[in-house]
Amino acid sequence: MSERPDALQRLRGAHEAAVLGELRRSGALSRSELMRRVGLSRTTLFAIVSDLLGREAVVEQSARARQRGRGRPPTEITLNPCGAELIGIEAQRGRTHIVIANSAHDIVGRHSAPVEAGATAEERADAIIAAVGDLLRERRLALAPLQGIGLGLPGFVQDPASADPRSMTPFAAHVAAALEQYFHVPVVVDNNARLAALAEVTWGAARGHFNAVYLRWSDGVGGGLVVDGRLVRGAHGTAGEIGHTSCDASGPPCHCGGRGCLEAEIRLPALLARCAERGVTVRDADELLVLAESGEPTARNVLREAATLAGRILAALAAHTDPECIVIDGEPAALEEPVLTTVREQVRTLSLPTAPRDITVRRAALGKDAAARGAVALLLHAHSHGAEGRVLQPVPHPAADAAVLGTVEGGRR
Repeated sequence: MSERPDALQRLRGAHEAAVLGELRRSGALSRSELMRRVGLSRTTLFAIVSDLLGREAVVEQSARARQRGRGRPPTEITLNPCGAELIGIEAQRGRTHIVIANSAHDIVGRHSAPVEAGATAEERADAIIAAVGDLLRERRLALAPLQGIGLGLPGFVQDPASADPRSMTPFAAHVAAALEQYFHVPVVVDNNARLAALAEVTWGAARGHFNAVYLRWSDGVGGGLVVDGRLVRGAHGTAGEIGHTSCDASGPPCHCGGRGCLEAEIRLPALLARCAERGVTVRDADELLVLAESGEPTARNVLREAATLAGRILAALAAHTDPECIVIDGEPAALEEPVLTTVREQVRTLSLPTAPRDITVRRAALGKDAAARGAVALLLHAHSHGAEGRVLQPVPHPAADAAVLGTVEGGRR
């Protein structure tokens, strides 16, 4: 007997998902047309629509084609373009990115802001809550239909599906718990670079590929792996930590506990320091790219050496995972030459060169809030595909791709 309420709840959830899915595919529909398309009884359909209206997940509007004659004009049900259903957050060490998706899974709000170095978990959670509130007011969005929050954080996350605090760092667990307590919805947590990889496979440079390697190359170096359509997390939540591949066992110690890690060799501060050692003062990453693009030999050599090292690591990963696509994100990836061309050469010559395959190396497409979008994608995939976790494309919706891809970052090529 105790299973019956749960079974009824699951059945109702399936019916609700069918209604929302049909509205995403078809746009506004009358109740009778919805009833016909999803195959529900009048009583069940009307109860579900009434609940969705109460939660502001859908809205009612006058029909597009009005009937002639007297009487009340017909109405249609459509997804609420101003209802915040999913929130994706990336809490970087020095910056927070937030995106909000409505019931149509269009991105309807974005926020990005720096945070103070050394902020506590409680301060970060408070800042995120305040930023979400500001974004909701600015975009005039309703929070009533909120179903879940995806949170991307640096560090190890073993089991984001369960959001078990034991599988997270204390910082991650505290932030997740604070958000869940405030918003009263489930909070799902994963590593931020892995989420960016998921976003690129879902909407970005690796869309349509079921096997991909993602490298995030900036002030830090991280990554993510998608194999056979699944985001790989590993047994202990450390899969995809490309930046902590040891390149030199006798190299300098790394904060991960290892030595000679790729991150220490190619992260942007290390490249600026290397330029200074060779007599060229470079203030920041932008200046480094400008100098390299203009042909300044030291800047070009430093970037080429770093790309060669990154390419060797990526070539080894390609031999292990056999991807269709390698996506490189971060400032250096803006340069076709000497960065992307060098990585391509390393992969071509060092990763099973006689194998009959073609691995594409390309720049990431989604920009700086990719991980926040990936947090939304994580919620979508978990909802649509359950524990299997297969990375498939979300249900198509008119203008959804334009909403997500409309802010693709340009850059130097």
